[in-house]
Amino acid sequence: MRVRRYKFWGVAALVAGFTVYLLMNAPQTAYAMHIMEGFLPIGWAVFWWALFLPFFALGVRKIVQLTKEAPELKLMLGLAGAFTFVLSALKLPSVTGSSSHPTGTGFGAIVLGPLPMSVIASIVLVFQAFLLAHGGVTTLGANAFSMAVAGPFAGYAVYKLLMRLTDKEKLAIFSAAALANITTYLVTSFQLALAFPSAQGGMLASFLKFGSIFGVTQIPLAITEGLLTVLLWNWLKSYSPHELSLLRRGMKGARQS
Repeated sequence: MRVRRYKFWGVAALVAGFTVYLLMNAPQTAYAMHIMEGFLPIGWAVFWWALFLPFFALGVRKIVQLTKEAPELKLMLGLAGAFTFVLSALKLPSVTGSSSHPTGTGFGAIVLGPLPMSVIASIVLVFQAFLLAHGGVTTLGANAFSMAVAGPFAGYAVYKLLMRLTDKEKLAIFSAAALANITTYLVTSFQLALAFPSAQGGMLASFLKFGSIFGVTQIPLAITEGLLTVLLWNWLKSYSPHELSLLRRGMKGARQS
């Protein structure tokens, strides 16, 4: 038991080390994660805030339920947050005013469920907005809805579906992480298309344009993220089965309460 706990803290320290490295060395650019401060018209910025906040409130409630059933799950919450922070900080400039990068939300959606990720990923976005100049406060609602809500819910849904149909855990985890990534950027493309419809083809033409540009960088990133998430899951199964067992009991208790 003690050896497994030391190994769990070991990987948490490694992820935290990458986080510190990125904070100290990440270049400051004019691009943002996902949509830069002030880029959206105020009406759309308020609209996405209004859609996001109910999920955040439900996510806080879910986290309280999980940690009340099993306080040890705070370690897993921290690991999910660090994993999301590190991956989503690795960005490539893409469409003007935005960027492409892994999201890291698929892992948290699998182990914790999609609602807790609405809180964890939005906190990640706040830290990155202030510390790395990725994104902003006015666009936080839009960024959080795409990465902290849409991505985790899509990833969780495909994970549950594939586990029910095939019972192939690695395939389900890979697909969940990759789809959470792709869904985030499809929603981001939709948000940009709504705010900036094409003069010729309208919103649909704008969505296709943004989505095709994102796809060049995002599809390889999604595949890479899926593989990395499978590796992390394998590590947890090998060295931290106790934490995974607590997680399953905590989620079961939260559902029953």
